[in-house]
Amino acid sequence: MEYVEPVVGIANCLGPPFCKYLQYHRKLNDYVRNFKRITDELNCKMEDIELQLKAELLRPLGKIPKKGVENWLKDVKEMITEAQVVENKVRNGRYLCRACNGKLVDEKTREMKGFLDKAPNASEGLAMDGPSAGLPLETSELVGQEAVRKEIWACLMQEEVSEIGVWGMGGVGKSTIMKHIHNDLLKEQRFERVVWVTISKEFNIVKLQNDIASALNGKIPKEANKVRRAAILSEMLKRAGKHVLILDDVWSEVLLEEIGIPKPSSSNGYKLVLTTRVEQVCKSMGCKVIKVKPLSEEEALILFVVGPNIVQNQTLMPTLKLVVKECAGLPLTIVVISGTLRGEDDPLIWKNTLRELKERIGKVKEGEDKVIESMKVSFNHLKEEKMKHCFLHCALYPEDCQIWKNGLIECWIDEGFIDDMSTRQEMKDKGHVILKKLEDNCLLENVSSVTVKMHDAVRDMALSITRMNPRYMIQAGLQLEELPEKEQWSPDIERVSLMYNSISEISIDVQPTKCQLLSTLLLQGNPIKKIPYSFFTNMPCLSVLNLSSTKIKSLPNSISELKNLTTLLLRGCYDLRDLPCLSMLQELKKLDLSGTKIEEVPEGMDMLIKLRYLDLQVRTLKEIPAGLLPKLIHLQHLGFDKQISLKAEEMEPLKKLECLTGHFEDISEFNKFISSMQQSKKNLIKYSLQLGPSFMPPTRDKTVAIGGVDNWEGELIMYPIEIQELNILKCDYSRNLVDDNSSFKNAIDLRVCSIWGCEGIECVASPSSFVSSSAHPFQSLEVLDLGDLPKLSALIIKDAGIGSATTSTVAPSASFSHLKEITIYSCSSMKMLLPHWLLPNLQNLEEMSVDHCDELVEILGAETSEVEEKGSDALIKFHLPKLRKLSFSVLPNLKSICSKSGVMVCDSLQLIHIIRCDKLKRIPPFVPLVGNGQPFAYAPPSLTIRSWKEWWESLEWDDHPNYKNVLRFNPPSRIREKDGMMEVGLLERSRGQDSAKERRKGMMEEHGG
Repeated sequence: MEYVEPVVGIANCLGPPFCKYLQYHRKLNDYVRNFKRITDELNCKMEDIELQLKAELLRPLGKIPKKGVENWLKDVKEMITEAQVVENKVRNGRYLCRACNGKLVDEKTREMKGFLDKAPNASEGLAMDGPSAGLPLETSELVGQEAVRKEIWACLMQEEVSEIGVWGMGGVGKSTIMKHIHNDLLKEQRFERVVWVTISKEFNIVKLQNDIASALNGKIPKEANKVRRAAILSEMLKRAGKHVLILDDVWSEVLLEEIGIPKPSSSNGYKLVLTTRVEQVCKSMGCKVIKVKPLSEEEALILFVVGPNIVQNQTLMPTLKLVVKECAGLPLTIVVISGTLRGEDDPLIWKNTLRELKERIGKVKEGEDKVIESMKVSFNHLKEEKMKHCFLHCALYPEDCQIWKNGLIECWIDEGFIDDMSTRQEMKDKGHVILKKLEDNCLLENVSSVTVKMHDAVRDMALSITRMNPRYMIQAGLQLEELPEKEQWSPDIERVSLMYNSISEISIDVQPTKCQLLSTLLLQGNPIKKIPYSFFTNMPCLSVLNLSSTKIKSLPNSISELKNLTTLLLRGCYDLRDLPCLSMLQELKKLDLSGTKIEEVPEGMDMLIKLRYLDLQVRTLKEIPAGLLPKLIHLQHLGFDKQISLKAEEMEPLKKLECLTGHFEDISEFNKFISSMQQSKKNLIKYSLQLGPSFMPPTRDKTVAIGGVDNWEGELIMYPIEIQELNILKCDYSRNLVDDNSSFKNAIDLRVCSIWGCEGIECVASPSSFVSSSAHPFQSLEVLDLGDLPKLSALIIKDAGIGSATTSTVAPSASFSHLKEITIYSCSSMKMLLPHWLLPNLQNLEEMSVDHCDELVEILGAETSEVEEKGSDALIKFHLPKLRKLSFSVLPNLKSICSKSGVMVCDSLQLIHIIRCDKLKRIPPFVPLVGNGQPFAYAPPSLTIRSWKEWWESLEWDDHPNYKNVLRFNPPSRIREKDGMMEVGLLERSRGQDSAKERRKGMMEEHGG
């Protein structure tokens, strides 16, 4: 048997001429020497380009790496990794494999030589200009303040005014006004750059320098000293040309020279605008001082949005006006109080709020204190005590920090602010209700669908509440380099937040000694390397400990003594390699070790029977001890990395499991697991399941990825899992994805589907599956990504027995009705992509990308029977009302985008991107979305066509000679050659295409593709 492999190897090499074979055999050593020489040259070239690129990014303003340079570096790193595999194979090869090894080394050498020849030319520049002026900021509607807005704008337009100080009390609307002006400056394009940076109360020069550099798409080296940092930033700002720098929330004088901000003047055209609560800051910096005053009573009343049911209730109007008056014209106070009273129609509640406002404001004299006291009314109106705790928890984060909603709710659960419920999902739902209430009360700002933040004045109010209670110590994001002094750790302290500081060492000299009541300690985001044994010995009540994203290599054994610990978070501790025994932590409910470097499950984990949340997505973890998981019967959340293969028998006792990330070695184990879920009548709420040796980062909550499974006939128990994303890679799968017997025909919630490298698939779905199924396959599908499917000839193949070609008999209208993106790559049997009869189902299609399909002749086509039915002279309309982007590359036989007798109806089309489609000689005619006129000199308003100029000049316009004049052609910014093909390097490449390529790359890398 040991000679079988060499003999087979020789047989494979006998294909070329025999003399070539002998050459590979005899001169292997010469090939290896040349291979090593080229490898060294490629390594040196890569390092040179990386150093040159780094230097280039530091010098000019707003530069970003050229896409070609990024791609070359990325590809070369992969190539060097492959070269190492080849070198190891040759080193361990037998004598009889010399010829095959010689050929392998020679081919890899030639491939690396090709990369060397195509190396980016540093003399032509490795970076390019980034976004021209900046990005608009999210902001709320501005009511009133028109006069001060115009005054600031007028100063910006005057050459003699270079520095402007906008001051006013907290909550008066300074930042909101400046955000609107920032966006107006971008629209007007009077300046080359507009830069916005928030400073906040705890001023830090290094952070400010980094923030400005980042806003300019630059970076200051960490190793640079104080003088060098200022010089680099100054050079960046000078290269910005005529720019406006806006520093928001300045609390003390900023020394421009020390930071590296050039002095603005009429000669250089720079403008500096700062917002501050302190008038003296404006004066000390020589600014033109502009005060933002409170709103007038009329403006304040307009801003006080309380809903039509209350505004129309005339009995409330007198009290409403008095409430508005107590808000003193401060927009933030008005918004917060109105949010508190939104939906209330009980006059007694309004009168009580008015009384409370008067009492609180009457106790203080200073303006800032009045703002805080008035907002406390909104805090006090939170009906549940635990909701108040949820709000105050947000103050534990640094000022101006954007907080992830899901992470915040997890913290509330960890802290016990959300009552225990039968499922974790119910607790999360309760958390979202609380979050929505805080947003409605304007105590939190909704930044995006996934993040919130606290207005700095609202945070001041929250901090004032915690200061009255010695149980809190909050020093987050203050750039602290060591722990607070011992005196600050009062015996009554319960919650401490030191997150996102610069604490690298915990000295014994400053360790707290009396923290008998401390329950929450947040140290995440600090570069802590080591924690002394004695640090935890005085914290017997510690319940929540967050050390995520620190640089610790191990934990002290004293952590084993924290018998009340319920949450231990070590996520992203990339240097952590081992933990002490955890057997004593029997109250532990949550343990997150994802991203650490542990190789074994911590000792004593089998004793943690109360665990509900366990994340062991650790690449270095070798195995899970048999019998461990069945002991953790309360688990609701469980995560493993791909190298751990789950066993159905071990998973079966986990009846409460709701969220699972894991890998099953084969289909049978997966099916056993799903069967056990069915029997227990339990549904997973969120999951990412890998089957076979595949790995894919999920983009949806419910994902299944199947890769490298041989002899698979498609049997998969999908119900009750309502799959949202399906990825199939290199499976020996000969059937259509959906047919009469398919497991997937009832996957009606499927949103993303990727199929790659499955040689047997002829179509995505057969029409009989639509007819026989009560559900509509693909009715929710949004993204379809198909690649390397040599037998695929159509998305849906019409059966001859179906009869008519009408949509109703081929595919129900619900199927594909939500499809937005289609990506097709290397499907060599496909001749027509989308038949006319399928288009009524694709009314939401937005983007389409087709690459390397050698036999493709037509994108949108009409069948012969349909043309005969309508008549040869009749127009066939291809109606795609939401289509925005079409991308076609390397389609050697493509002759038309739509049938010669067809016209396109898609006013939304923005881009047609065409590369190496040499037989395509015609741009399809368009007719307007409204109207039935003949196609004549009409194109969608926003349409741009991009390709080579030579191709554009070769197009034929015989049918419509004036058509060329109304089409907008724009050649790409650069064209680069790679692997014998030409690609356009466009900044505005389709997101669908990019995301499809990322999904594809993730799968292919796992299989050497």
